[in-house]
Amino acid sequence: MRKLIIIAIALISIQAIAQSEKKDRPERGQKMSNLSAEEIATLKTKKMTLFLDLSESQQNEVQKINLENATLRKTMMEARQAKKENGTAQKPTKEERLKMENDRLDRKIAVKAKMKKILDKEQYAKWEEAQLKMGSKRKGKKKGKDGKK
Repeated sequence: MRKLIIIAIALISIQAIAQSEKKDRPERGQKMSNLSAEEIATLKTKKMTLFLDLSESQQNEVQKINLENATLRKTMMEARQAKKENGTAQKPTKEERLKMENDRLDRKIAVKAKMKKILDKEQYAKWEEAQLKMGSKRKGKKKGKDGKK
C-alpha cells in the first residue's frame, strides 16, 4: 500500500512538472502572433535571403510577396480569434472547408508563379524543395506516430 502511494505521488508530481514546463514555453504561433505583418515578412525575407542568396532586387520582390501573405494570415487569424472570443466560432461546413482549401491552393499557386518569375532556376529548385520538406514536416506534426490523427 505504501509503495502504491509513493508511486502515485511520483506520477502526479511528474505530470505537474511537465505541465508547468509546457506553460512556460510559448508555442511558435504565440511567438509570431506578437509580431506585426511587416515584421513577420521581414524575418521571412531575411531567412530566404540567407537560404537562397537573393540579390537586392529579388529581396524587394520577395518582401512584397511575404508582406502580402503575412497580412492575409494576420487578418484571418484575428478574424478567427474574434469569432472565438464572441462564442460564434463553429466548425465550417463541407462547402466552407472546400472553399477555404481551394482559396489556400489558389494562393499557393499564385505565390509559386511569382517566385518562379523572381528566382533563377537554381534558387527556384532549392526553394521548391524546401517547400516540400516544410509541407511534409507540418503533416507529420498533425498526425501521430502511427500515421493517424
